Amino acid sequence: MKKYLSLVKFAHTVFAMPFALLGFFLAVQHPGKHFEGRLLLLVILCMVFARNAAMAFNRYLDRNIDKANPRTASREIPAGVISPKSALVFVFLNALAFIATTWFINELCFYLSPIALLVILGYSYTKRYSALCHLVLGMGLALAPVGAYIAVTGAFHTLPVLYGFVVMFWVAGFDIIYALQDDDFDRSMKLHSIPSALGRTKALKLSELLHLLCAVSMIVATWVAQLNYPQIGWLAWIAAVFFLASLVYQHLLVKPNDLSKVNLAFFTTNGMASLLFGLLTIIDLLL
Repeated sequence: MKKYLSLVKFAHTVFAMPFALLGFFLAVQHPGKHFEGRLLLLVILCMVFARNAAMAFNRYLDRNIDKANPRTASREIPAGVISPKSALVFVFLNALAFIATTWFINELCFYLSPIALLVILGYSYTKRYSALCHLVLGMGLALAPVGAYIAVTGAFHTLPVLYGFVVMFWVAGFDIIYALQDDDFDRSMKLHSIPSALGRTKALKLSELLHLLCAVSMIVATWVAQLNYPQIGWLAWIAAVFFLASLVYQHLLVKPNDLSKVNLAFFTTNGMASLLFGLLTIIDLLL
């Protein structure tokens, strides 16, 4: 179990999970809806199964690339800790579990589940064809608040879609920062990424632009949330300000000629930002 949790970087679930929980708790405030522990558990399981499938498939598909890259050669599959066949079986089981779990939620979630899998699994191919792979990754995680809302209401709504845009621009921006570590390697392997296509300086500028769009989306989403949920007050705005401050902070950490703090910017800063934003906003919504 420890090996497979490492394979899928289970700790990184912290990025999208708070937004999924926010989508869930926004939905249970909808007229005629109420909190159900069983449904919350199903939503969390969907998140875990979908992410496990996506991450393991990415590791399986990139096993030869990872083996050639000194930074990633110690990952489970290239290092021989987990066999490619076992990883693929793990992908299949988690994808099947995801679809099965949506069956117990509602019809719309079940019918949309193959499309969600297509997006999150399809991301693994995009680096071979387009530098827009970062946006595709962001799109995959952006499904979290939308899917959780649909799980409760069985319908789409503007607000979770706005939070989906927040996630998409946020993730795409910090994934560009993370990809700075492999710009030379990607060029040598003819792989596509923003840093390998534009160089480090321009890639960081584009990351800043994406995070600016994230900030605009966050402000609009918080404003719309207050319009739809009168109980939301100042705490949600504090959460938004903290989240946006974390975006500024990570850009202060990483420079084109100094990538020593990429991991601090990537995991620690973004993980804390997501957790505190989700926690404070949900508290404001409920209390």
